[in-house]
Amino acid sequence: MREIVLDTETTGLSATGGDRLVEIGCVELINHVPTGRHHHVYINPERDMPEEAFRVHGLSEEFLRDKPLFSAVAQDFLDFVGNDVLVIHNAPFDMGFLNAELGACGLPRLANEVIDTVMLARQRHPGARVSLDALCKHYGIDNSRRTLHGALLDSEILAEVYLELLGGRQVALALSAENEFGSRSGAARPPARQRPVPLGTRVTAQELEAHAEFIGQMGEKALWLHYEAHAIAVGEN
Repeated sequence: MREIVLDTETTGLSATGGDRLVEIGCVELINHVPTGRHHHVYINPERDMPEEAFRVHGLSEEFLRDKPLFSAVAQDFLDFVGNDVLVIHNAPFDMGFLNAELGACGLPRLANEVIDTVMLARQRHPGARVSLDALCKHYGIDNSRRTLHGALLDSEILAEVYLELLGGRQVALALSAENEFGSRSGAARPPARQRPVPLGTRVTAQELEAHAEFIGQMGEKALWLHYEAHAIAVGEN
């Protein structure tokens, strides 16, 4: 089973209000194990970089000026993710930006199945903080390199968090045992055992789009918009 752990960085919080993608990072998992394959690109947003966004990821307008436009890298991104499951922390945010950029290029929206690790973490740890930093602290994952947000680094960290959310050491031990079985016997390795993801953590791209459209109908003062913006601000993206 192939999954793509994905993260983005942007110029702000609104995919429909003029903000743009500036970075995409993806790492490949096969049966929940990182393969070492990744996709990473910086993107020229063709606009200024607000100070608030710069403080989050440290990507300046000057740094991004000579980077490719999204239209130039879109197909490479689509080729890498293919039709496989996307694993994203606060998925509506990243999917909203990716689909807005794809739409602006005249390309189809993503139809991949999506696992939102924010939803998964809330089911595993009701009432607890579920930002990426908080989950790293809970599971003892080293995130000392994360002085600023970065799409590729955050994807690598999220891949570790995702494994813990699925069962952590039990899953890792099962995969290790299967690898050892294959190497010793020379036989084909059996498929990795998979811990079921709780109901409600898998959503389609169409469901995410419908959710975003529903929220948009609530108006600018909708409480949900305030909640989502606050979630991004505290690092759940």
